[in-house]
Amino acid sequence: MPPRKLVTGVLLAAGSLAGSVLVRRRAARRQARVDLYAEDGSIQSFIEGSPEADRLLPIANELLQA
Repeated sequence: MPPRKLVTGVLLAAGSLAGSVLVRRRAARRQARVDLYAEDGSIQSFIEGSPEADRLLPIANELLQA
């Protein structure tokens, strides 16, 4: 395989990989979640659709609007 085709193939593969990572990050950012921080430094995250988040998200949205 000539070096030019090899470089083109590698660049195409790297671009596809970078694009897929960006799409996944953007999709994950759209999903609402609630993060609860405890005094001991631990964190608990609840994603939209879980029973805990369904109770807490309206309260959080109301606080953010104020």
